[in-house]
Amino acid sequence: MAMTNPLQFMQQVRAEVAKVVWPSRREVVLTTIMVFIMAALTATFFSLVDILIRFGLGAIIGAN
Repeated sequence: MAMTNPLQFMQQVRAEVAKVVWPSRREVVLTTIMVFIMAALTATFFSLVDILIRFGLGAIIGAN
């Protein structure tokens, strides 16, 4: 692989960064809200599954 000098490297980096399509503020906010909602739903789901498993094992074992 051919080595490039630091100036060429920086020019290539700037050219690639210029191609990036950055999300709008609205997209970032909506995506962040969706992540928090999905995290809350996942936490709720696994809490309910944990409660059901604990209840089922308690019934099988006979513990109070």
